[in-house]
Amino acid sequence: MAREVNSVGVVGLGTMGAGIVEVFARNGIDVVAVEVSDAALDRGRATLTGSTDRAVAKGKLSQEDRDGLLNRVTFAVGLEALGDVDLVVEAVPEHLDLKQQIFADLDRICKPEAVLATNTSSLSVTEISVATHRPNRVIGMHFFNPAPIMKLVEVVRTVVTESEVVDDIEALCTRLGKVDVTINDRAGFIANALLFGYLNHAVSMYEGRYVSREDIDAAMKLGCGLPMGPLALMDLIGLDTAYEILDTMYRRGGRDRRHAPVPLLKQMVTAGLLGRKSGKGFYTYEQAGSPVVVPDEETPTTSDGDGVGQPQKVAKVGVVGSGTMAAGIVEVFARAGYEVTSVTRGAEKSSKLLDDVKTSLNKGVVRGKLSEEDRDAALTRVTWSGSLDHLADVDLVVEAVLEELSVKKALFASLDEICKPGVVFATTTSSLPVIECAMATGRPANVVGLHFFNPAPAMPLIEVVRTIRTSPEALATARAVCEKLAKTPVVCADRSGFVVNALLFPYLNDAVKMLEASYSTADDIDYAMKLGCGYPMGPFDLLDVVGLDVSLAIQRELYLEFREPGFAPAPLLEHLVTAGYLGRKVARGFRDYSRR
Repeated sequence: MAREVNSVGVVGLGTMGAGIVEVFARNGIDVVAVEVSDAALDRGRATLTGSTDRAVAKGKLSQEDRDGLLNRVTFAVGLEALGDVDLVVEAVPEHLDLKQQIFADLDRICKPEAVLATNTSSLSVTEISVATHRPNRVIGMHFFNPAPIMKLVEVVRTVVTESEVVDDIEALCTRLGKVDVTINDRAGFIANALLFGYLNHAVSMYEGRYVSREDIDAAMKLGCGLPMGPLALMDLIGLDTAYEILDTMYRRGGRDRRHAPVPLLKQMVTAGLLGRKSGKGFYTYEQAGSPVVVPDEETPTTSDGDGVGQPQKVAKVGVVGSGTMAAGIVEVFARAGYEVTSVTRGAEKSSKLLDDVKTSLNKGVVRGKLSEEDRDAALTRVTWSGSLDHLADVDLVVEAVLEELSVKKALFASLDEICKPGVVFATTTSSLPVIECAMATGRPANVVGLHFFNPAPAMPLIEVVRTIRTSPEALATARAVCEKLAKTPVVCADRSGFVVNALLFPYLNDAVKMLEASYSTADDIDYAMKLGCGYPMGPFDLLDVVGLDVSLAIQRELYLEFREPGFAPAPLLEHLVTAGYLGRKVARGFRDYSRR
C-alpha cells in the first residue's frame, strides 16, 4: 500500500519550481519552498502569488482557496529547512554538478525515509542519485511547464529505485490530478526525446534558409494542429535550456546527430538571444518575459528565390484526378469563385467525384458554414470532363493523380502539348520531386508544387513549392491563388517532405523506435505527447490515421534524399506494413480497431 505524502519540500523557485509548489499546495499538501537567497526567495514568492492571482481573476480559483493555498507554503532560505519533509522535489537549472551537490546535502539533512526527487528533463537520474547514500530512494519526477496546468508527470525510476518508492510517487501523482507515465532512466525520457529532435530539425531548416521562421511555425500549427510552431516554442522554452537539453541528449543518448545542437543555436545563446526570457530569440518580443511579438529589424529568412514576380490573372482552373484529394480541390476552387474544369478518366469516376463534391458541400450547408445559394453557385462553376483537351484554355492546372512519378511525368508532358502559353502547372505531390514534373514539360519555369492537406476544404495550409527553375511570376501567381482560396501559403524549396512531412515523419519514426526498444508502451508515449506537449494526437494514433504504409513510404523518401542515419525507417514499421497492419483503414495498426 502506497505511503501518503503529507509534506513536501521544493528546491528552486524559478518558473517551474514555483509551479510545482502551487500544484502541491492546491491539493492540500504542506510545502516548504526553498531558495539560495532572500532575493531569489522573493522572486519565487512573487511568481507563485502572480499565478494564483491570475487564477482567481479567471474564476479558476476562489479567493478563499487561494488564501488557503498560500497558507500551506512556508518560504525559507537554505536546505536546512527540509529536515522533516516526506518528499523533496529539486527544480534547479540543468547542471549535473549543481544537482549532485544539492542531493548530497539533502541526503545529509533529510530524514532517512524521505524520498528525493529530481525534476530534471534530460540529465541522468542515476548519476544524480549516486551523490547520496540512499540511491534506492531517489526518483525522477518530471513535471511539464506550466506545472499547474499540464497533466503529465514522467516518473523516472533507476535500476536501484525501490518499487515502493515508485508506488508512492505514482499514488501521489494521482492525488495531484496528474497522469503519470513510469519509465526507465534514459536521455530525454519520452517527451523530450521525441520533441527536441523535431525542434532541432526545425532550427536546421531555418539556419539553411530553406524556409522562413514564420512559415516554419505556420506550417506546423496549421498542417499538424500543434499549439505552437517549433521556433516559437524554442523561444518559450529558452534557447539556453534547449541547447543544454540537446547537448545532454546527444552525449548520453548514443550521439545521435539529430540531437547534436544546430550551430545557430549555440551562436544565439552566446549572443544572449535566449528567447522570451531575454526579449529576443528567433522572434523579438515587447520586453523580456513578454509573449507579445513585435516587428524586428531582421529580414526574415525567405525561400522565394531572387526577385519578386507579379502574379498573373487566374480565372479558369483545371483539376486532374479522381480521388478524395481531387474532389476536395475542385470544391475549394469552386467555392472561391473560380471556373473549374474537372478531368477524370471515365464516366464512372467522374460521377463519383461529383457525388463526393456534392456530399461535402451539403455537409457545409448542414453545419451552417455555407448557404444553399453558395452551394448551388459552386456546383454551377464546375464542368465535368473525361478529356485533357478541355484544359486548353485554363490559366492554372492542378494535378492530383496517383503518387507515382512516372504517372505524373507523363501527365505533365501531355499538359505541355495541350495547354496555352503562360499557364501555371501545379502538382499536389507530398513527397516526390517537383523538378521531375517540371522537366517533363518544355516550360519548367511555369511549374510549382501546391501541396494541399487532407481534407482540402477544411485544412487552412498549402505548401507552395518552388524548384530551381520556377519563375518569380509563377511563384507569385501560386501565392495569390492560395490567398484567394483563404489558405495560408508556406513557401519552401523543392526538397523531400517539404516542411510539414520533413519535420513530422522523423518524429513519428522516432516514436516507433522507442516502442521497438521496449522503452515504453504506445499508450504511454501517446499520453506523454498529448498531455506533456499539448499535441492533438499521440504519434501512434496519428500513424494509424495516416496509414502505416503511407508513413513508411514517406520515411523511405526522406532517408533516400537526406541519407541521415536517424531517418532510416524503424524495422518495426517495416514489419507491420509487410504483415498488412496498415492502421485504421484495415482496422489494425499499432492498435486493434476491429473491436472498437
